[in-house]
Amino acid sequence: MYYKFNGVTQRLVGAAASAAYNPQGLKPIVSTESPALIFGTTTKLASDLPATDSFLGKNKVPDLQKLFQKADGLPVHLKRGVPDKLLYRTTMALTIGGTIYCLVALYMASQPRNQK
Repeated sequence: MYYKFNGVTQRLVGAAASAAYNPQGLKPIVSTESPALIFGTTTKLASDLPATDSFLGKNKVPDLQKLFQKADGLPVHLKRGVPDKLLYRTTMALTIGGTIYCLVALYMASQPRNQK
């Protein structure tokens, strides 16, 4: 026997197999026709493309692995030189500036206003 949830009585009630598998009156949509094409061109699967034509650039991963795994005492976020140092110092300056600004705003908000 099959069961389905009755929304009125809030209980399980006996039901036919089709009603149990399609609750609340939902019926499966079975279409025998394929939908109309929106675009007339066919798509190419990635498996159909040759591996050599998919990427024509140079693989930089081995070079970057050598650079980042070098034991020179620098942290990873500073290993690429001047751009990393500039980005790091800018981030630190903005962080310190924002902290000071928040502390000043908190101090000003904690002081009572003068009554005139």
